[in-house]
Amino acid sequence: MIEFYPQIRHFHIFVALLSGAIFAIRGAFVIGGARWPLSWPVKWLSYSVDTALLTAALMLVTILPGAMFANGWLAVKIALIFVYIMLGFFALRAARTRSTRIPLYLAALVAYACIYATARSHNPLGALLWWFQ
Repeated sequence: MIEFYPQIRHFHIFVALLSGAIFAIRGAFVIGGARWPLSWPVKWLSYSVDTALLTAALMLVTILPGAMFANGWLAVKIALIFVYIMLGFFALRAARTRSTRIPLYLAALVAYACIYATARSHNPLGALLWWFQ
């Protein structure tokens, strides 16, 4: 299965960026007070993209050797994903007021950026590594 690694990796990157874009657009609509046109297709698109993202991630984890993750970057990325999901949930669904949603939404976008930086650098410091080099 290692021969399919480049294709799976590129697909994972594509759906990760697509998932982030869908979240950013959804959040902007929610913060703006607008309702999604055709909300159930957008919701199912989001579910499909996130399922594809998780599937590709699990495939990559099974393909790569264990030594690849020895420095802890994957553990940091998974922890940041959990933070991102929780912030996104509260920003888009649980928070009742706009003044509460906006900081949660922005924090979720920062968490997403940290996930991206950690994944790109393969270092637990992620964006901090880039800023202090």
